[in-house]
Amino acid sequence: MKKSFYVLIAAAILTGGCVMAEDIAVVDLQTIVSNSSQVKQLKVEHKKKLEELDKILVNARGEIANETDANKIAKLEEKYTKEFNAKRNAIESEYNEKLGTIEKNIKDEIAKKAQKEDYDYVFAKSVVLYGGKDITNEINVK
Repeated sequence: MKKSFYVLIAAAILTGGCVMAEDIAVVDLQTIVSNSSQVKQLKVEHKKKLEELDKILVNARGEIANETDANKIAKLEEKYTKEFNAKRNAIESEYNEKLGTIEKNIKDEIAKKAQKEDYDYVFAKSVVLYGGKDITNEINVK
């Protein structure tokens, strides 16, 4: 019984029942993300929005510094804290949503390339120790 099992395994290996190196591609996701014009633009927009948050803090500090009434100071602090947190949460939510869309676009482009070139598997280059064709430079992402 064991002998027939080993014969079946050997037959599967000899007839191509295993994955061949040509069927595997790797991509350097960090490079793709770094080279993406969409990601670069998103970072520029995000930075501008964070600078707007800094302006809220500067205005709040100035207004609070000019106030002498403790009750009014507490109300101003609460007002600006709420405003700052709401704006920050909206900025981060929008950033994450856009980043998710870009990530999906990158995955779609990798999938298209894999299908076009008949790759059975595409792995992140960082998890593969050896082997696979590097298709990083062949992935066209905006």
